[in-house]
Amino acid sequence: MIREIDNSKKLAFKFILLMGMVSLFGDIVYEGARSISGPYLAILGASAGIVGLFSGLGEFLGYGLRLIFGYLADRTKSYWFFTVIGYGLLVSIPLLAFTRNWQLAVFLLVLERIGKAIRSPSRDAILSHSTKQIGRGWGFGIHEALDQIGAFIGPLIFSLVFLFRGSYREGFSILWIPTFLTLTILTIARSKVPLPEQLEISDQKAINNTDNTKKLPRIFWLYTLFTFFSVVGFAHFPLIAYHFKMQSVVSDVQIPIFYALAMGVDALLALFIGKTYDRIGLIILIIIPIITIPLPLFIFSKGYYLALIGVLLWGAVLGIHETIMRAAIAEITSINQRGFAYGLFNTVYGIAGFLGSLLVGILYDISTVYIVLFVFLVEIASIQLFFFLKKEMK
Repeated sequence: MIREIDNSKKLAFKFILLMGMVSLFGDIVYEGARSISGPYLAILGASAGIVGLFSGLGEFLGYGLRLIFGYLADRTKSYWFFTVIGYGLLVSIPLLAFTRNWQLAVFLLVLERIGKAIRSPSRDAILSHSTKQIGRGWGFGIHEALDQIGAFIGPLIFSLVFLFRGSYREGFSILWIPTFLTLTILTIARSKVPLPEQLEISDQKAINNTDNTKKLPRIFWLYTLFTFFSVVGFAHFPLIAYHFKMQSVVSDVQIPIFYALAMGVDALLALFIGKTYDRIGLIILIIIPIITIPLPLFIFSKGYYLALIGVLLWGAVLGIHETIMRAAIAEITSINQRGFAYGLFNTVYGIAGFLGSLLVGILYDISTVYIVLFVFLVEIASIQLFFFLKKEMK
């Protein structure tokens, strides 16, 4: 019995590494594009309002549609099907090399976000089964760290292209290589673990905690509401990069490097946060609004070093989002609700991201002072909700 458990843990760990490599190369593709999408759209003639609107719309669809695809994945149990289709839509990013206007570029960027909506609930449900074996926070932390290594490399590709006097289109063309590697490793992972739910069901405790109820627990709703207010005040990088370019805070060559640094912070913090979450639980969530409140003062400043500090803090908050928020859903929901719960949670996350991006984009065209005030108010609201969540945890 002990040997069987050890074998399950080893298989789970190897599987997490494989899926981490899938995310690593996938992030090279789409995070590389996201690091320069704001400036690229500006070159193609888009305004700050357009960048804010469509980056928010992309995030909304990327998260909002997960409700549908998470539900479908639970109903059909076709988790691998949706994962493969979603990653397949990464091809829309290297196709940006052929765009000549911002409308087509926006369409391809949004299409990639839709692909993320298709794959994410199924991928996270698949991962949640394997993380049961080694610890939710640690498992998702390992995956997030590998994911963000790719997010670190992707922007550097564009920086090197610009350094050698290449164009945006040449940078997008290079991304065909990691796109191919993403799909290849995904195929290998699927062949190794065709039925990932067996990794969790093999645990007798997981069997006892598995039920068929369709009602999500009260703590899930409080957690989701807290997340909404936390995320609505969190600016997206395309708008940050737009500010850097239009105010000449950071050069075109350095904007992707700044994004890469944020992803590096994300990767390093993910492992620490994951382990900390396994020890103390959801209480660690309080640091999200606390760090988010001062962010606008840094990222929308006109000082180079203030902007650098802001980007590092931005990466830290993102790392906490991506690690703890996914791990927590697996802990507070049953195995039969997992895909739907991830989909519903991420729909709310996407709505918050869309509203936040749209409002911050509009406020940016008026005055950054209003951005500071807006973020302060919504994050204070999230802190109040945290105390209700803390009471429910007890």
